[in-house]
Amino acid sequence: MVKFRKKPVVIEAIQLTETNIKECYEIVNKTKVDLSLPIASDKWDDYEKIVVDNGLNVPTLEDGKDKRVKHVASIGDYIIKGVQGEFYPCKPDIFKQTYDQV
Repeated sequence: MVKFRKKPVVIEAIQLTETNIKECYEIVNKTKVDLSLPIASDKWDDYEKIVVDNGLNVPTLEDGKDKRVKHVASIGDYIIKGVQGEFYPCKPDIFKQTYDQV
């Protein structure tokens, strides 16, 4: 097997927590969530509970033409913005071994 060195590149990332689900959702889906109506706020509360239990779907370049999301970020995972503007989740232990904050 041939060896390769990862190119030094600065990345953007955010750690998914129980308190920033909305921010992470807006980032990976490139949209704003409007919670001004009570029904929207109630539905969002339900959605946050689902994310805490099951994770946040993260669309990636690997999803293919059907756009079925294949990657999920669990609470505590980092969501990384890739070099082509794509997003993907990364477990905290791997993130800490791979990246240093600048």
